[in-house]
Amino acid sequence: MRYLNETFTLNNGVTIPAVGYGTWRIYNADASVAVFKDALDVGYRHLDTAAFYENEKSLGEAIEAHEVDRDALFITSKVPSNVKTYEETIEVFNQTLADLKTDYVDLYLIHGPAPREERHDTRPYDQGNLEVWRALEDLYEQGKTRSIGVSNFAVRDLKNLLNHGRIKPMVNQIRYFIGFTQDEIVAFSKANDILIQAYSPLARTGIFEHPTVKQIANKLDVTPAQLAVRYCLEHGTLPLPKSQNKDRMKNNADVDFSIDVVSLKALDAIDFDPAKDPLPKK
Repeated sequence: MRYLNETFTLNNGVTIPAVGYGTWRIYNADASVAVFKDALDVGYRHLDTAAFYENEKSLGEAIEAHEVDRDALFITSKVPSNVKTYEETIEVFNQTLADLKTDYVDLYLIHGPAPREERHDTRPYDQGNLEVWRALEDLYEQGKTRSIGVSNFAVRDLKNLLNHGRIKPMVNQIRYFIGFTQDEIVAFSKANDILIQAYSPLARTGIFEHPTVKQIANKLDVTPAQLAVRYCLEHGTLPLPKSQNKDRMKNNADVDFSIDVVSLKALDAIDFDPAKDPLPKK
């Protein structure tokens, strides 16, 4: 599972493990602590959480119980998308540190440019996003987070920060998987040296039954999940697969293979309608 040790380099020089462990919908509970300890046992050191996920306490307990060296971890968290003031951002961040039992995070993101129920129109929140971004910039300059970025930001939302902020975002975490690659956002982010993190790279397994995916996975002698994770890496994006099963955690990280050009083009040609995959935007 070499890719648990491979890294990308962010635009501020910080390195980030090339495959992360997603924790969405694994809520605070004793069972969640056990799941997170399994992920650490497997070798995941890049852990992606958020205040909205309601699992930071469990993740903090798992890290403490595992006794893994904090410096060996890369922990990401996010300020909820409905938070749009400087003061509340700082408050939420401090609670995140307390719940995770750490004095810094490695990456802190704005979870969305607008509250979840209003994300169809982000324009009313441009000023609020600048306020939150100012808080993230201050946290970064104070050394409380090693890098900062955003999630679910469209091109216009990124331009708002680039035009008015002091610090360029280092990451844009978006929904990205075979058949749904948000090419405009990816192209703009890459042009501005903003790393794309791919959440839901397994498309909640809905893509696994696509005949092209099945055929190429069989040809390469890998599972559809491994193919889906590798696809993200082939396109220079950082996948965040999630599983609560220890064997599948291992499988998702065992992606030390390449996708040939012909197969990659065939995968690129897939148009997978997210409406057929009932996973809502995080």
